[in-house]
Amino acid sequence: MSNAGSQKKKSPKLPLLGPEEIMSKKAHGTTDRPVQDSLRYGVDRSTADRICCFNRHYAEHSGYFKSKKWIPAIRGKGEVTYYDSVTGKPLFVAPRGRTLDAFLQESAAHGWPSFRDNEVVWENVRCLKNGEAVSLAGTHLGHNLPDKKGNRYCINLCCIAGNPVEEPAPAEAAAAASATEPAAAATDGAAASAADTTL
Repeated sequence: MSNAGSQKKKSPKLPLLGPEEIMSKKAHGTTDRPVQDSLRYGVDRSTADRICCFNRHYAEHSGYFKSKKWIPAIRGKGEVTYYDSVTGKPLFVAPRGRTLDAFLQESAAHGWPSFRDNEVVWENVRCLKNGEAVSLAGTHLGHNLPDKKGNRYCINLCCIAGNPVEEPAPAEAAAAASATEPAAAATDGAAASAADTTL
């Protein structure tokens, strides 16, 4: 009898490592655009933009999350999804496999929201060789600082305070673009005409 069908798929070694090129210079620091206009938890946009897009080593101050609306916003919500402050893509889901109190106690002990391997959305997150945690879009998130329990991702709240952005499927996006082209051209013409009259 063959073991092939009964063997479990081997889990990848965590954290998933990414190349340094993820953090290469782009249109807006290490990202293509600034952070979203309106961020969650009362996070300051200018602080978020500086730390997410123009930074590789520094962080919001220790305990920053305590002065924001983060804890009241997540209390009683179960698993909460945290989104990239630049792209709105999901990065972390917590608490997972532990209580909210355990998650908050660990975060308070270290000074920043602290996530574990099973709370990371690996489709959108990588670590670099130096331990820097980043989104695939080039957003600096924080660092992996392992402890006796395993990997611990010490993350800036301002970098995971984004709002979710739904991305249409490629076919839907193409259909929407072709449906709006004539209207967009008419709007552009009207805008140009209006601009000419305001000069």
